[in-house]
Amino acid sequence: MLSFIPFPALPTPPSWFPGHMNRFTKQLPALLSRTDVVLELRDARLPLTSINHNLERAIRKWRAERGRDASMITPPSASPTGPAIPGYGSAICERIVVLNKHDLVPEWGVEPFRKTMAARFPDQIVHFASCNKPRDIKTLSELLVNIAKTSPHATEMNVLVVGMPNVGKSTLLNSLRSRGIAGRTAKALQTSAQPGHTRTLSTRLKISENPLIYSYDSPGVMLPFLGRGEQGAERGVKLALIAGIKESLYDVEALVNYLLYRLNILDPVSPAYLKVLPEGSEPTTDVYVFLEQLAARLGMRVRGGDVDTARAAIWFVEWWRREGSLISASAPRSIGRRNPRVSQGDPPGCLDDATHYSLPIRRGWGFDFEWTVDAASSDSESKGNVEEKMGACIDTYMRMMEVQEELGGGVSQTQEKKRAWEEKLAKRKARLSRKNV
Repeated sequence: MLSFIPFPALPTPPSWFPGHMNRFTKQLPALLSRTDVVLELRDARLPLTSINHNLERAIRKWRAERGRDASMITPPSASPTGPAIPGYGSAICERIVVLNKHDLVPEWGVEPFRKTMAARFPDQIVHFASCNKPRDIKTLSELLVNIAKTSPHATEMNVLVVGMPNVGKSTLLNSLRSRGIAGRTAKALQTSAQPGHTRTLSTRLKISENPLIYSYDSPGVMLPFLGRGEQGAERGVKLALIAGIKESLYDVEALVNYLLYRLNILDPVSPAYLKVLPEGSEPTTDVYVFLEQLAARLGMRVRGGDVDTARAAIWFVEWWRREGSLISASAPRSIGRRNPRVSQGDPPGCLDDATHYSLPIRRGWGFDFEWTVDAASSDSESKGNVEEKMGACIDTYMRMMEVQEELGGGVSQTQEKKRAWEEKLAKRKARLSRKNV
């Protein structure tokens, strides 16, 4: 078992904000004016990192314009179907946060996370879903239908789907349409494993006939700038791992280094990557040792017989997206258990049935939550304790984002220079127009 898991060195985050993202961001206020429900998708593995704070500001303004102050709203039920009524005000104005790819996070953290979010964000209905789980789609469809029925005099309800790139917006809408429309329905929206496939706002898509509900699919919008320092670097690597950012912008070895760190945090006793290493391998924090072992296990070699660690790195990231996430989602809440790969004769450094570390141990849920537990008490870590630790993580993250915004963390130096130049040109144009009058 790993008693110390060092944080890896990470590269400076790249900037990836194509023109279609900028255009949609400018269109968003006008779109919200004819929207009844905002359906925001996030990746369940990154419930905080996949928040787009530019969209947050636009949504807060939309709700304020409709008289939906968050302080006036009754907190939603802990039930996945949410509140029975749409809240304050006569017009429908709801926000549903869908944590997609529900099956890729450990189940033991779902309910504590839902309760933590309900306590801190009463204006949001949190729903966990996986597009390949019919029950999840059915529950979400019923939630939308129930909201539409709270306004019986409205002829239709319009839903706008927003979120970061590659969180599954188009796939979810196709699933909702198949659920809400009787008979066989053709695939209405094209999907892709690569980010940025949807580049324009879709035409209205009917997802329910009774009541009548329409939806728009929108382009995935990345943050114009991921932030400065370690926080910005970590945010970029996380989004690259879920294919939210173009892979070509990152060295794959940096992704493997961070992925190794996170899998060790999720399960320091028997991390998921042991499944693909040679028999008898131990957990490691050394990315070079790991890649050499993996390349040897896979038989990946370059001319001359040396192991091909570059090809092994690419294979590992793809394996994690395809299979490893499911394996890591089975990580138990308690960690005081024996590593099945450790023999009785192994020296200290591996946890057995009778031995516990006296040092604190880092634990986590998904890739956004990490906390310290005492090894001696890790077996009995309760749901209430997990909820408290998740709440502390959320509070810390939100404070960090507020500080970054105050310091201009949402804008890079290049963007600051561009804005200053645009302002200078605007002033020059205004002076020339006054002279010509």
